[in-house]
Amino acid sequence: MFHFTIRVVLYDNATWEDYKRLASALAAKNITDVITADDGARYKLPSAEYQCQGELSAEDVRKICSNAATMTGKRHAVLVTASAGRAWSGLSRV
Repeated sequence: MFHFTIRVVLYDNATWEDYKRLASALAAKNITDVITADDGARYKLPSAEYQCQGELSAEDVRKICSNAATMTGKRHAVLVTASAGRAWSGLSRV
């Protein structure tokens, strides 16, 4: 199983509502803005950051995210990174 860290930025004066629509479209594809630690604790990722895991390629994830971003009607940029491990600090627990 692969783990992906994703950043999606919306341009053209994107609003909070645009990002909420994006997050909803991504969540429908099991892409969320919450990451789970090894101990089961869940943490909120920084704004415009998402994560997913599964038997997908980075390109598959990019396409899913680009399609979701297109639904907002805003120009956008998507970066997907496959990960063998992630570390973080300062994220808010949810």
